[in-house]
Amino acid sequence: MRLNGLALVASALVLAACGGGDNANTDTGAATATPAATTPATGDTGAAAGGAAAGGAATGTGTAAAITGTTHEVKMIGDDKGYRFEPAKITVKAGDGIRYVFVSGGPHNVAFDENAVPADMKAQLDANIQGEKIAPMASRMLNAPNEVVTVSFANVKPGTYKVVCQPHAAMNMFQDVTVQ
Repeated sequence: MRLNGLALVASALVLAACGGGDNANTDTGAATATPAATTPATGDTGAAAGGAAAGGAATGTGTAAAITGTTHEVKMIGDDKGYRFEPAKITVKAGDGIRYVFVSGGPHNVAFDENAVPADMKAQLDANIQGEKIAPMASRMLNAPNEVVTVSFANVKPGTYKVVCQPHAAMNMFQDVTVQ
């Protein structure tokens, strides 16, 4: 009976994680690492205002800011070693971007820990997550290898920002992004 309960809970988690809607605006591995992030993705404008109304996490409004520096790549991995971002800690400059790439063990997403983000940065970070979102400061789910989501750190003040893959938070899939 206990095994049936665990299977039911696991099934519910998988269904909840996969229920992100269609992926019409899905980024793929074909995207380039530098110019792709220079223009806002469809649906980014006004996302922060909508997110604030829906969940209250983003305060004020943010306008998507283009990457003006280096685009760094972070892998999202789930395997026999566990679930993780590689690297787990990264330092970027204001204006840089991070291209998160699904490698294995999904679904994955990129979300900022709203309790660790200064109130005046919530709307900007929300706006800087390219593409569709499932919640304020949380990207859509990536469901297949080579899918990507890009985050700009332009107009983001220096500090350390906590990133989490929401489906794997219980498995400690966290990252520290330090903006200089």
